[in-house]
Amino acid sequence: MRHHNANRKFNRGRNQRKALIRSLVRELFVHGKIETTLAKAKESAPYAEDFITKARIDTVASRRDVAKRMANNDIVGKLFSEIAPKYIGRNGGYTRIIKKGPRQTDGALMAIIELV
Repeated sequence: MRHHNANRKFNRGRNQRKALIRSLVRELFVHGKIETTLAKAKESAPYAEDFITKARIDTVASRRDVAKRMANNDIVGKLFSEIAPKYIGRNGGYTRIIKKGPRQTDGALMAIIELV
């Protein structure tokens, strides 16, 4: 049974949630690390790991799959040429989440997610 395996909703609809995760992962690949809430970091880390795992196998099919889901060809090129080759000998664990503490304004727990 798959009880209690739901994803975080972030008080958004399905398309907004997908766009949020996609933009967080995109910014992570551009900058190497980003600061966001802990829940968003925990939710976006598996997506980043999945993209890097697919990019490690540099085939036309994997490029097309990542390009379809990423929707930005510049970042896809960077992912396949710069980011993925660094993790050839590593089986998972490409991201790190560092907890920062509560945000001053609303008390949301903040975190830094970065590529290892």
